[in-house]
Amino acid sequence: MVATTDPIQTPPRTWNYGTVFLFSLITTSAVIGVPAFAYFYDYTWVDWTMFGLLYVITGLGITVGYHRLFAHRSFNCPNWVKGGLLIAGGWALQNSALKWASDHIRHHARCDQDEDPYNALRGFWFSHVGWLFVNDRHADEKYASRLRQDSVVVWQQRYYVPIVLSGLILPFIVGVLYNGWISGLGCFLLAGVGRTFFVLNSTFCINSVCHLWGSQPHTTADSSRDSWAVSLLTFGEGYHNYHHTHQRDYRNGPRWYNFDPSKWLIFGLSLMGMARDLCRVQPERTRFVRSPSR
Repeated sequence: MVATTDPIQTPPRTWNYGTVFLFSLITTSAVIGVPAFAYFYDYTWVDWTMFGLLYVITGLGITVGYHRLFAHRSFNCPNWVKGGLLIAGGWALQNSALKWASDHIRHHARCDQDEDPYNALRGFWFSHVGWLFVNDRHADEKYASRLRQDSVVVWQQRYYVPIVLSGLILPFIVGVLYNGWISGLGCFLLAGVGRTFFVLNSTFCINSVCHLWGSQPHTTADSSRDSWAVSLLTFGEGYHNYHHTHQRDYRNGPRWYNFDPSKWLIFGLSLMGMARDLCRVQPERTRFVRSPSR
């Protein structure tokens, strides 16, 4: 008698109601609350300054910290610099670096396959934001094992909620100090909630737009594509086809004329002794190949 074993069954998709509620709250507040406040009270120069400042800080916290430092080890830096990048990245409300980077490592390892957290082959909506609303059926601890060995990453994981809240409280305090409680509410809505909404969606464009539309001058092995327009919103992350080809390169835009503020910041940190071991692909390996755009 031959023993048989049942095939491993993938658990069905279930809704992540906590994330659905949180993103619904942020979207509603940004789409309705932000313009409503502008209609009744208007925003001050302080509100707009804080919006721009926090957009840059939190965006670079994701691109330089979460992405190029922790997910890809494109460079190294002292722990106090890591801590600053982790605080900035935490303010973007994109989960802890441990979760974010382990998902991204899996994305590269299993790109365009069912295990890919934001598989673009499932369509724009799923790869842009829909993947967040369902529980991950393919989570694998092996992609987080390296990250758990970094004490600063573990520290941010432990204090992630207070870090997120501090990023929302900061603009409120600045607004109150400038012109009272109403000004505090306005700065909170624009530079807190509104800024979070825009940073989230600009980052999500890398998972969606940069896997569906654009050029493939470096590789056609997966769906990754270059989009200079997305790079303008994401501090250089739109050169995604190059990034998938040379994942550890600290530059996503390898040419001098590519808009990639993230690589400029990393290089600037290295000049000041605050970054080292910058990974860079040799010039002869960055030759372009012809590929149609979509």
